[in-house]
Amino acid sequence: MVLTAVRSLGSARRPRTQQELEDFEQELVDQFALALAGAGVSDDFVASDRSVVFQFLQFLGRPVWTAQTDDADRFLVAQRKRGLARSTVYQKAVRLATFFDFLIARYQGDIHAVTGHVITQPIDEFNRPPSIDHGVLRIPPAEDEVDALFTAWRDALPETRKFLPAARDYFAASLWRRVGLRISESAMLDIRDWRPDLGEHGKLHVRFGKGSRGHGPKTRLVPAINSVDALVEWWLTDVRHQFGDDWADPDAPLLPSERRDRDTGQCLRAGANALRSGFGDAVQLWLPAWNGRLTPHVLRHFCASSLYARGMDLKAIQELLGHEWLSTTTRYIHVHDEHVERAWTAANDRVATRLFDRKE
Repeated sequence: MVLTAVRSLGSARRPRTQQELEDFEQELVDQFALALAGAGVSDDFVASDRSVVFQFLQFLGRPVWTAQTDDADRFLVAQRKRGLARSTVYQKAVRLATFFDFLIARYQGDIHAVTGHVITQPIDEFNRPPSIDHGVLRIPPAEDEVDALFTAWRDALPETRKFLPAARDYFAASLWRRVGLRISESAMLDIRDWRPDLGEHGKLHVRFGKGSRGHGPKTRLVPAINSVDALVEWWLTDVRHQFGDDWADPDAPLLPSERRDRDTGQCLRAGANALRSGFGDAVQLWLPAWNGRLTPHVLRHFCASSLYARGMDLKAIQELLGHEWLSTTTRYIHVHDEHVERAWTAANDRVATRLFDRKE
């Protein structure tokens, strides 16, 4: 993407013509795109943000600095009437809010000097759509249900007609269950990404973690806790070499497909859809009560909840899952009622002990 050249807005002056006003408005949008590019946001994401801004300006029919909350109200209503998905409308509102935050933070004084208007934020607490995840609880199965699923799945592997893809899907799902990898992260692992030399248990180098707002992949090292070290050793020692001769190639996919590259003859990478389908088949067979409800992402919630119930602190779980914000991690924690009751009892016991010690 090529950004247009923009002049400095630091020496604002009153425009003399309508064309100068339009040029000034365009420069504000270009400065916003330039700031996003400076933050390392991808070109596609910058283009998407600019597109939403221009959609709003076209709908507004007036200069951007005249926009008010009722204009945003009408724009968002119009988007819904077009039949757009809730997630699409939500993203448009978020991107508009970011654009106006940018104008207010950087150019509020210049805009007032040039136009005489005081720019305001048209997306507020009243018209901002709730997050698409707002009010949606992805509560995972209980520990014994997940144990039953994976035990039955593991025991059935030797008799499975297509052992290799079944073992691969079991291995991938075990990573989601035990250390909360995203399905896309696990699919993009290469053999070199297993680092047994790092830490007490070894670590997985996740090179394609989920980035925020188009900043590209976010990397992290995931410790092979919760028996993942033994799981990886089983996979690499007993199974992976059966897919093909590339088992010793550090650039080969850790989770291969049975299909081969026509030019090299090497294994192709298993896609997220194949892994998701294999997991869905296993749930349908061995945990049918959760068929259609237990997804790879819900299993990630199970991982967070299970580790928290076993005493891992929230900050450590946040780092393990690769969340940018701790508040995101807290939405992944689902504990049974007795967890709260035990915490309440323990707190009362501590109070009682302190009172008793004072009396002594």
